[in-house]
This record gives sequence, C-alpha cells and structure tokens, in this order.
Amino acid sequence: MRFLKLLFKYLIVFNSFSCSIEEKKNMKYPKTNKENIIDIYHNKKINDPYRWLENDYSEETQSWVKEQNKFTDAYLSQIPFKNKIKKKLMSIWNYPIESMPIIKNEVQFYYHNNGLQNQSILYKKNKNKKIDSVVIDPNKLSKDGSKALGGIYFSNDTKYLGYSLNISGSDWQELNIIKLEDGSIISDDLKWVKFSGMEWFKEGFFYKKYPEKTEENILKGINRNSKIYYHKLKTPQKEDLEVETLFDSEYISPWVSVSEDEELMFLYGSKGTYGNSLYFNKTSLNNTEWFPLVKDFKSEISLVRKIKNNLFLLSDRNNSYNQLIKVSIDKYEESNWEIIVDGSSDEVLKEIQITGNKIFAHFYKDVYSLWKVFNLDGKFLYNIDSPGLGIINGFNGDFSAKKTYYTFNSLINPSTIYEYDIVANTSKIYKESKSAFNSEKYVMKQEFYKSKDGTLIPMFICHKKGLQMDGKRPTLLYGYGGFNISIEPYFNKSNSILYDNDGVYVIANIRGGGEYGEKWHKSGMLENKQNVFDDFIYAAKYLIKKNITSPNFLGIQGQSNGGLLIGAVINQNPDLFRVAFPEVGVMDMLRYEKFTIGYAWNVEYGSIEDENSFKNIIKYSPLHNVDTNVTYPSMLIYTADHDDRVVPAHSFKYAATIQNLKTNKNPSLIRIGINNGHGFGKPTKTIINEHAEKWAYFFYEMGLKY
Repeated sequence: MRFLKLLFKYLIVFNSFSCSIEEKKNMKYPKTNKENIIDIYHNKKINDPYRWLENDYSEETQSWVKEQNKFTDAYLSQIPFKNKIKKKLMSIWNYPIESMPIIKNEVQFYYHNNGLQNQSILYKKNKNKKIDSVVIDPNKLSKDGSKALGGIYFSNDTKYLGYSLNISGSDWQELNIIKLEDGSIISDDLKWVKFSGMEWFKEGFFYKKYPEKTEENILKGINRNSKIYYHKLKTPQKEDLEVETLFDSEYISPWVSVSEDEELMFLYGSKGTYGNSLYFNKTSLNNTEWFPLVKDFKSEISLVRKIKNNLFLLSDRNNSYNQLIKVSIDKYEESNWEIIVDGSSDEVLKEIQITGNKIFAHFYKDVYSLWKVFNLDGKFLYNIDSPGLGIINGFNGDFSAKKTYYTFNSLINPSTIYEYDIVANTSKIYKESKSAFNSEKYVMKQEFYKSKDGTLIPMFICHKKGLQMDGKRPTLLYGYGGFNISIEPYFNKSNSILYDNDGVYVIANIRGGGEYGEKWHKSGMLENKQNVFDDFIYAAKYLIKKNITSPNFLGIQGQSNGGLLIGAVINQNPDLFRVAFPEVGVMDMLRYEKFTIGYAWNVEYGSIEDENSFKNIIKYSPLHNVDTNVTYPSMLIYTADHDDRVVPAHSFKYAATIQNLKTNKNPSLIRIGINNGHGFGKPTKTIINEHAEKWAYFFYEMGLKY
C-alpha cells in the first residue's frame, strides 16, 4: 500500500512537470489592451501602446494586476518543490538576530528579531534587570506587518526619541515622538514627509515636508517643492515654522542638520542623486544669511562632526577617492581647508566615524573593508585587526566614548558583533550569530576579469568547497552598476538554497558603482552607461569561459537601477542567460522623469529634454529595445503596488511588451507585490514567500530539481 502511495505521488509530480513544459510553448497571458499613442522626441516618433497602465488607480489597471498575479500563481503552483523551498527558508530564517548596540548618554538601545517576526523591535537595555524594555514594537501597529520602523532620532539630551514609520513600503513617512522616561507617545501627527530625518534643536526638530497630494497622485505624482520646517513638540503641524533657504528652484531638495552641541546648523541642497551644496550658520529659527562652504552641485560633501571650532567634512571635491577635511568656522573658505585623511586608487575612503577622540576611517581595498585609526590631526595610528576578508561596519558613538562596536560579515560569514576598546585597541566578540550556516563548508573568492574595453572588473564567487565545475552549475549573477552605490559581499541567508543545491552565487562589481571612487561611478553613467552593460555581459562570458556554468544554467538578477541593467543586457544578449529577474526596474527610460523623484536621476542618466541624452538613452532603454524576433530567457519580473521610488508602471509596460511577443517561447511572468514598495520595510513573511518563488522558478526553468 505504501508503495502504491509513493508511486501515485511520483506520477503526480511527473505529470505536473510534463504538463508545464508543454504549457510553456502555449503561454496564454492575460490580455493587455493597446492604445494608439505616439510621442515625438527630437523629431523621432515613439509608440507607447500601454500608456494606460501608468494609471495605477484605474479599475482597468487594478484588474490587470489581479489577473497577472493570478496567472503567475497558477504557473508557479505547478512547481513541485516550491513549498519545500519555502519550508527550508523558514527554517533558515528562524534564529534570533540582534543589532549593534546604540549608545546614547550611556543608555543602550538595540533592535531584536526572533527570526520570523515581520518587523524588528527596538529595545532599551535595563541595568540590573533581567528583562529589557520594549521602546517600539512595529508588529503591534499592523496585523500584516506593513508598518515598518524607519529612522530613529534621539534628542541631544536623550529625553525624547523621534521615529519615522513607513506604510506598505512607500517612501512617505509619518513622524512620531516618544518620551523615553515613561514611553508615552506625543501624538503630533506629522505627515506629507519624505526622504527626511529629524534634527533636534531645543524642544523640537527640523524636518522636510512636501505639498499635500490627491489620492490618485500620492504614489506617482512628482515630488517637488519640498521645504524645511521646524516643529515644536506638542503643537499642531499647521503651526510649524518654515525655514528660510537659498534655493529658488522647485527641483532643488533642501536639508538641514544640526551639530550635537546645537550651536551650528547646516543647509544642504541637491539637484539630483549626485552633488550638493553646503552652507552653515548659528542655529536659529529665522536665519536669512548662510555662510557658503560649497555653492555648486559638482561634488559630494557632508559634515562628519563638529569639534569645538572645527568642522570635519567628508568630500570627493578635490579627490575622486574622497578625503576628510578640517575647516575652521572662522576661516571657512576653500583655500583654507586642511586635508586630514586622503583616499587613493588603492584604498578608497568610504566613511568616517569620529568617536573616542579618534578618527576611524573606513577604506575599500578591492571592495573589502579596511579600517584605519588616526588622531584628530590626521596622524596614522594603527589598523583595526579584521576578523577576515569581508565587510566591517560600525565604530560610531559619543565623542568621549571609551568603547564602541562593529560588525563583520561576508558572503559566507553571518554577521558577528564585536565590542572594541578604543583605548587599548582590542576587540572581543559581543554577539555571535545564531545562524545554523556552517561557514567552513563554503568558499568565497574574488577574481578579476576583463570587460569589453579591457578594464579589469572584480567579482565575488561563492559556492560549496570542492564543488566540481562542469559548466552545468546553476549560477546566479547579481549586479547593479549605478548611483555611486557599492555592492558589497554581505551575507545573504537566502543564498543557502543555491549553495546547497550545488549552485554558485556571483556578484559583479561593475562600473557605475562606488567601489573605486567617483571615477568608477562616472565611467558608468550618462554617455558611459553602455560600459555597465558590457561589464555585466563580460562577467557572464567569464563564468562560461571558466566552465563554471553555461547559458542553460545561468540566471541574472538586479533591482531598481539593477532592474534596468537586467532589461538592457537581455535585449543585447538574450541567448546568454536562462533565467532573468528584473526587479523594481527603471524600464521606460523615456518617461522616468515624469514620476515621483525620477527627475533627480537625470544627473545619472541624462534628461530626455536634451537631444544628446535622448540619443544615448534610446539605445538601451529596456522597454524600447525589445526584439520581436528573438526568444528571451525565462523571466520573473517583480514590482510592487506601493513602489513610489520606481513606479510599477515601468514593469507593467515592460511585462506587457514581452508577453506580446509571438516568438518568445519562454514564460515571462510578473509578480506585483501587494502593500509592498521598493524594498524597504517588507515583512519577513513576504520576504520568505518571494524568495521561495524566485528559487523555485530559477531551478524549474533550468530543468533542475530541488
């Protein structure tokens, strides 16, 4: 009898697999209507038949979303091992995680998650008590975990804690305040806030607010005309005082920060995602004059710390690899700036922390972390001993601190927290990871390959030790390549699914990122954007040449600007990949400036209004370069209904275009996350479900079993 049951189960699995292969040849996608809409860009006509999908509030679009999700559900439900992967992921996730301690006036705070909680909880450590007290538990704010705790902002006297809440993954924030002494909430109800912190001054704080929007435009309307306000505690938001700034353009985004001693305030202005101006003055609610440190928008510059009469600033203004600068507030002109710590092509300066009367400088050395310690005059003291090759973050705290904390992790090392004695220059383990991941079983290596133009590009390769490379290893190649963002070899729990199925995970540190400073960034932006795609394509070719994988076993993944990357490379080399995951991608490059904060990206991509930029962009825009005569890789496109960073219309229109191809025999599915956004604040339950779907699809489309 048991034999018959097993045989019956086998036949069900076999039949479902066989049927799905047949169905791949006859994919009947939900119908997507076309419109006859033609735009003219610099005398060139461009058809936009799915423009109606930009109206995310319409009944037609919402119906389309439901039908697409239903279709994706039906296809993925055929995969016999999807639930097995989900169960394994839940097991992988199910261990407690704790953050580095946050020390404020000798009081310790930290985040904790039991592993499967949707959101992490903020705790305060109580001396001489067995149980620490909960400060904020976001899990109690919504049943589905859709309310996430964003930034936290302590008043300088640690009397109050301000915090932001993000709902359903949207960038819109609600600001709230807690009185730490008794945990009581001050319900001042601050809304229409986005991309903002809370800078405390006396009994209130500065924050950034946008004009109110209609319901239809909340998630897609252009975000401009932001202003800085000062909010006094226990007063209504309508009484907040607008802060006078120097900027007269509705597209210049202002920000104000305040020094810890509250003596000086700093006015930042930015036109886009790179470059800012910086001014300062004595902290006041009615400043009309600002003293300029940098007036233009041609470099990045930010305050690290004010110490007595000196400002310590991190900037790439005169060094592509960044430098720490000391500026006297009495002689603030650029000609009087003093260089304290310099980055170089070999060691790119990424971050500065000033604590314990010392400068802690975080360098990248071929993307690995290297921390050096200097005195306040810039004299090198010593290196911080690293637990291994990987990423180290931390070393923050009060200026007078005697100890601080840092974390170490890598692709094969779950995060461990260390306590560091600043005076003795010694470290000890504070919290070890509770993960069951056995680092000894795996190998992480870095290799360099030549791109199309001969530039050497680094990549990280990770897999089981002793794995035989026969050209058939299921491999996932990840890339981003933009906005000066570095892709670091962080530990990713989900990758255990790939490793334990004899697969290989690869990160390509392609141009456009910040791995080698601003020059590396500029070599992959604007007219140099094709370098990014070439770097990624040649990463794939390198893996094939090394006999690690082959086009039948190679998957690729990228998110946001990385989603654009995936869309571009499969247009240019569709036969090179078997599976593709373009996620929350910028797919319609001709209309990206028309939504939310998209206009801020034209410093990275170029504006369609400029003819030369248009001619460059139209060459690679994923939506506009779909080839009607080729077979594309199996695709699982991802977007979310509350993504107001890269609006879902990008992915909607792209999916509709790919699904309409008569020559494409591979499935092109789209998953639209409900009550989710660009990625931040996603509930653990949703994260696990999405990873289970992706891994199941990845193996299934390669003809492999898990």
